[in-house]
Amino acid sequence: MKAFGVTNNKFESFTEFEKTKENPTGRDLLVKIEGISINPVDIATRKKIVDELSDPKILGYDGYGVVDEVGSEVKNFQVGDKVFFAGDYTRDGSYQEYELIDERIVAHAPKKTSIEKSVAMPLVTLTASELLFEKLQINPAHDNRDKTVLIINGAGGVGSIAIQLAHLAGLRVIATASTSEKVDWVKALGADLVVNHHHDLIEQVHDLGIKNVDYILGLSDNDPHWSEIVELIKPFGTFATITNLRESQIADLKQKSVNFAWEWMFTKAKFKLASMSTQGDYLEKLAQGLDSGMIDSTVTKVFHGFNLENVKKATQLVEAGHMMGKVVIKA
Repeated sequence: MKAFGVTNNKFESFTEFEKTKENPTGRDLLVKIEGISINPVDIATRKKIVDELSDPKILGYDGYGVVDEVGSEVKNFQVGDKVFFAGDYTRDGSYQEYELIDERIVAHAPKKTSIEKSVAMPLVTLTASELLFEKLQINPAHDNRDKTVLIINGAGGVGSIAIQLAHLAGLRVIATASTSEKVDWVKALGADLVVNHHHDLIEQVHDLGIKNVDYILGLSDNDPHWSEIVELIKPFGTFATITNLRESQIADLKQKSVNFAWEWMFTKAKFKLASMSTQGDYLEKLAQGLDSGMIDSTVTKVFHGFNLENVKKATQLVEAGHMMGKVVIKA
């Protein structure tokens, strides 16, 4: 079968190659890939490669396709099912014609929503869901109108779904956006208030009549905003992030007794935790939300044709760092 991979940390190392199709065992599904989307983690993973690889590394942490075979212990899926998923960082990703994936982190694909709109959503939705409902411990069934969340990088992939989920949970949402197009985007997704992360966030939030916020999500480089985060978070509030921090910075949160949490969407699958099945549950809810119209897909660019040229073009768009929403390749 056909696959696409990289052999070193350079963009130029992208290559197409042939790989033997594997048979699923245990709880694995073998999925024939019909769509993928590109995420910043794909670029970050490539750039971490140190030595030249003899076997290309297959990236890709969003996939959509048809179940082609099932392992002997599979309980929830059968051959022919349409599925979508984000994947397992320890295994080959979705830049290939067929992918092996544990059924516990897979969901039935939306029935009324297109491939391109569906495949844009798994990784970012899992990340946002774990941030909001596990790290911030927000209960969407409660009345959350007195709680405010500041989402830094609101127009990005994770921010675009985090805004929607926070809005649906009843929080007051402040999102950052830097252009008029992005301001319109985050407002359409449910942001109540918008501030510009290229200007002083403290001053802007205070100008909104808000002294402190209950929660802050750091979805981009935290360093330029660190003093603003420390100032704006409430005592006993929660700051959660998907990006790196210098160890010395965390101590700045101590005097406010701020709760701090990392979010890495791949943790449950990497360590084969019993809780990895929650990812399948989140994605089943996502499928329902997309089909009902409660959740809007954040795809903004689609390439047609699963080939090396499109993988490269899509990667370049994401790697440039200016994307609003998600980039998708449809087979």
